[in-house]
Amino acid sequence: GKMAQDMTEKELLKMELDQLKKEVKNERQMVSKTGKELKDYIESMAGEDPLLKGVPEDKNPFKEKGGCIIS
Repeated sequence: GKMAQDMTEKELLKMELDQLKKEVKNERQMVSKTGKELKDYIESMAGEDPLLKGVPEDKNPFKEKGGCIIS
C-alpha cells in the first residue's frame, strides 16, 4: 500500500474510519477484571517460564557447541 505521507487527506480519513469500524465490534472489558485474570494466568504459568527458571544446559539450543582453535 501507499505510505501515509503519500496519501490524500480523504484517503487518510477513510483509512481511519475503516479502522474505527473494525474496533467498534471489539468486546470491551474492564481493566480491573482483565488485569486480575492476566496476573493470575502469569502466576499460574511461572513454574514453566524459562525466563524465570532458566534453561537446562543440555536443552539450550543457543549454547556454544565448542570453540575453534587457531594454530
